[in-house]
Amino acid sequence: MAYIWTMSESLNKGTPLTELMILKMFGLTRLGAKVLLGSWMLLFSASILALELSPYQAEYVAYRSGMTLGEAKQQLSHLGRCRYKLTYQSDASFLFLSDHRKEESLFSVNDDRIIPYKYSFQRTGTGKDKTLNLLFDNQSQKILVENDNSLPWQGEIDNQLYQLLVRDGLASGETEFSFRIINDRGELREQSFRVLGKETLSLPYGKLDTLKLEKVRENSSRETYIWLAPSLDYLMVRLLQLKDGSEQGDIQLQRYQLLAPSAQPEPSQSP
Repeated sequence: MAYIWTMSESLNKGTPLTELMILKMFGLTRLGAKVLLGSWMLLFSASILALELSPYQAEYVAYRSGMTLGEAKQQLSHLGRCRYKLTYQSDASFLFLSDHRKEESLFSVNDDRIIPYKYSFQRTGTGKDKTLNLLFDNQSQKILVENDNSLPWQGEIDNQLYQLLVRDGLASGETEFSFRIINDRGELREQSFRVLGKETLSLPYGKLDTLKLEKVRENSSRETYIWLAPSLDYLMVRLLQLKDGSEQGDIQLQRYQLLAPSAQPEPSQSP
């Protein structure tokens, strides 16, 4: 979804030192970059949905100090009956560095509860390519990782579905969130967020009234703030990452549209 976040994966072990040096020259630090979408990693699979799951498509632009760094698109599709698909794609490039990502979550809604059953992640571009596939086996209550490893399934959800649950929690009046997830590396993690208040934003999409959240951290120089718009069913419309008070990345909503069930998106313009 953002150049800052996507380029952080280029700094994993095995990345040539020359790339690391170049990224540092432009201020793209490993810790500052990794959190932008990592900040979205929340879960609570037992949550009862207050929001109706309406198919949509959202497009974002990422900035750093006023410079455009990349673009991303997220889409929620209704597959029929109680099955849904949430997809995310991002494309970023800077000089001779590039990063392309795709995530896909398949899940069902039963008794107003989100139940994941398949997740995939793919990353290509500069540095080491990466893929991850997860299967959530309800019968054995295990999470199968790449078909050769498994974890006990104790309510965790995948790296994307937290977004729907956070939105649902806000619609129900919740102000604090603490969830367990499995990230795009197949690791168990816990994330905590809280609502700070209301704020009106002027974005590429237009002017929106929002709720502002922060990621809760202890003893960290990093700060992450997220804005969600009640008028768009609590869609995330902005994400700002700071380190030592300096901006590391700023993701902002550019376009948004509701989709008919099983329909392909039509071209749309910002209001």
